[in-house]
Amino acid sequence: MGKKVAVVLCVAAVAVAVAATGAAIVVRRQMKRSGKWAKAMAILKEFENKCGTPIAKLRQVADAMTVEMHAGLASEGGSKLKMIISYVDNLPTGDEQGLFYALDLGGTNFRVLRVQLGGKEKGVASQEFEEVSIPPHLMIGSSEALFDFIAAALAKFVATEGEGSHRYPGRQRELGFTFSFPVRQTSVSSGTLIKWTKGFSIEDAVGEDVVGQLTKAMEKIDLDMRVTALVNDTIGTLAGGRYYNPDVIAAVILGTGTNAAYVERAQAIPKWHGPLPKSGEMVINMEWGNFRSSHLPLTEHDQALDTESLNPGEQIFEKIISGMYLGEIVRRVLLKMAEEASFFGDNVPPHLRVPFILRTPDMSAMHHDTSSDLKVVGNKLRDILEIPNTTLKMRKVVVELCDIVATRGARLSAAGIVGILKKLGRDSAREGAEQQKSVIALDGGLFEHYSEFSSCMERTLKELLGEEIAQNIVIEHSNDGSGIGAALLAASHSQFLEAGEP
Repeated sequence: MGKKVAVVLCVAAVAVAVAATGAAIVVRRQMKRSGKWAKAMAILKEFENKCGTPIAKLRQVADAMTVEMHAGLASEGGSKLKMIISYVDNLPTGDEQGLFYALDLGGTNFRVLRVQLGGKEKGVASQEFEEVSIPPHLMIGSSEALFDFIAAALAKFVATEGEGSHRYPGRQRELGFTFSFPVRQTSVSSGTLIKWTKGFSIEDAVGEDVVGQLTKAMEKIDLDMRVTALVNDTIGTLAGGRYYNPDVIAAVILGTGTNAAYVERAQAIPKWHGPLPKSGEMVINMEWGNFRSSHLPLTEHDQALDTESLNPGEQIFEKIISGMYLGEIVRRVLLKMAEEASFFGDNVPPHLRVPFILRTPDMSAMHHDTSSDLKVVGNKLRDILEIPNTTLKMRKVVVELCDIVATRGARLSAAGIVGILKKLGRDSAREGAEQQKSVIALDGGLFEHYSEFSSCMERTLKELLGEEIAQNIVIEHSNDGSGIGAALLAASHSQFLEAGEP
């Protein structure tokens, strides 16, 4: 009997010891897990602090933008902001009439457009367009081959013109040319190519006038058409905005990339040496993506992204506010959390190491997820990064991270706009003067589709300007500046206007 009791006691003791050991392991695991969680939260908190955009900092950024604008207008190379003189001194008024064409070349496809303008009463009476893919061999061939291909597509499109749509038979057709590559503008309808981007590499076109190249190709096939305006998409957006609203003073593109253009008094441009335009105004292409300032809240992730980019040290503002980069910044922070705090488990998910795998539209979808279990976030993490099992707690952290990155970008965009308003003296109420409306035309997928970003930007503008001034500042969506905007500029710079013809 004694032996049996001893055995039972012994077994019980072993069971207690095993249970205690198991409990200790569980506690250790929980402590380890909570330690790792705390580490992950510390990484997130540090990142959030470094991305901080308190109002005082945003005011410094706006002031720095204004200072750089002055410097860029004073002399070539005087600022990181190029402040390019566009030679566009006549923006559309709404009175334009007739049939005008546009050619929009900015990537692997180009568009040709036809727009019928009916003056104040009818506005844009009709529009048609066609999209054409550029064969890959033409992107790396000769300048002649590329422009011959474009001219042939243009001629084919002109041939589909409806009976009687060209009001003045025998009159030369006019074209607005949106060319979204770096160009040194030499007049409203000429400019030399500085360099190719976006996969194009046609050496013999660099340093040449792109309008001259297109004109030569059109003449070769007897296409009687003249380029009356060479512009970029930002200036096209400004033209499109002004056509519908005379109070439009600036345009901002917030898409894959970012840029701004605005209307400046010609007398306020010290580096302008030609005769002053009759209108007294000149559109300036800021190239604001290249803005930089010691006041910008940059983190280790932004610095690493810049160092590893194709253009280190350039386009710093663009790299923290535009659609090309926001998703990538989120990926880099998640990677740090995975490597240093095992945020997604003991192994770092391999796909998380792939640069630019997380696109901004996916980040936007996660940020806008309103489901109770954040299902969209879970699906995106599974489908894109191949992280199958995430808890609700983890998904909430991912949404928080998206919010930090988008908020910084949106608030800095607002500060940039305030910088332009300051330069034009429209950021404060003037004694005894009736406050005029200032409309900013905005376009781009980031602004249009990422509503958390755009609404945060608009809230920040109000915060920076104050209630009274903010009432007179309007953000307006101006669609398809690179297409219709170019056709409108062809109309407002028509050779027949100078000749006094209708």
